[in-house]
Amino acid sequence: MAVWLFALCRLSHIFPKYADNAVDLVKQIHSAFVIKGVGVKWKMKEDLSGPYPGYGLGVADHFKGYVIYRLIDGGFSLLEQEISEMKELVEMTYRTLDINQHLGAGMMVWLSHLFQNEAWSKHLRKKSLKKLDKMWIDPPGYFCRSTHYGDTKFAFTNYGISLGLQSINMWPERVISINNYFENYKHGDEYDSKAITHVMGCVSNFPGKFIYSQLKNII
Repeated sequence: MAVWLFALCRLSHIFPKYADNAVDLVKQIHSAFVIKGVGVKWKMKEDLSGPYPGYGLGVADHFKGYVIYRLIDGGFSLLEQEISEMKELVEMTYRTLDINQHLGAGMMVWLSHLFQNEAWSKHLRKKSLKKLDKMWIDPPGYFCRSTHYGDTKFAFTNYGISLGLQSINMWPERVISINNYFENYKHGDEYDSKAITHVMGCVSNFPGKFIYSQLKNII
């Protein structure tokens, strides 16, 4: 849901009416997803009556919510209560959060560039980059799934990491390597044709409005 909210936020810069849509959507879904002082449910049923069976709390969903709510709010206190509840969760968890999965670390880097000078952002950006550095397999030049699965790789997840690295102007040679390696790579399974692989490939090569500013090595 966070990515859809981000899309509405960016679209509102072109068509202002979508700013109200984004605020309204947050108001409609926030209480269903968020357990105040505990966490954010990872996956919900379509009618928001409860979480999908087998799914618990998301590891980093409250960080996504906190960042994207603030972008939507724009400092106008339209989502003051919702932002406050997400901030509480961020403050509770950021010091001990351990993301040992490559896409999670890459997307945390991306989130950190949106509010790059805050304590949680600096801490998790540095920690995530250290994790990612240990997952880099060169040659041939890709990020493995985790430090425990050195041979496991996915195109769409590497493209997500690429976005994170581009958002902070980090390791440009690795970004090039990812795009080159996965351009003709075949998984031999459903990911070869799944839209997520090709959409994320476009994002990696043309990040555009996913990146808010041209930052200079903010590590």
